[in-house]
Amino acid sequence: MSDRRTPPTLGEIIRQQRELAELPMRQLAAMVGISGPYLSQIERGLRAPSEHVLGAIAKSLQTSSEALQTQAEALVPPAAPSDVVAAIERDPDLTARQRQALVEVYTALTETTIARRRRGRARGTDADTGADTDTGADTEEPGTEDGSGP
Repeated sequence: MSDRRTPPTLGEIIRQQRELAELPMRQLAAMVGISGPYLSQIERGLRAPSEHVLGAIAKSLQTSSEALQTQAEALVPPAAPSDVVAAIERDPDLTARQRQALVEVYTALTETTIARRRRGRARGTDADTGADTDTGADTEEPGTEDGSGP
């Protein structure tokens, strides 16, 4: 049997922080403004909290949502190389230095894109296009300012 354990999820990090703060689940749920069963589902990894809920959980635990996410991400083992990196590594027409340079540029570009998308989600916009990503479910109809039509 292997001694390897899977890294904690965001929900498990939240549970650990709640337990360190000696807060019962019901009390934290009430502080956040969500139901106990919903918090339980988040902690067990069955549901992913929205940015708003994650922010409220973090505030109640006297931390930031970024700190919770960073803590969870730091414990995830590095992923296998992407197909692009694997293709670069296999290309016989590139020198070792060219491979290294291409991998470094590709990695920098993808990390920048991922970070931009995260910031965009936090603001409710698509970071690549600047378009509003809100579904509009709670907004007025298009047309006039009061939503009365075109």
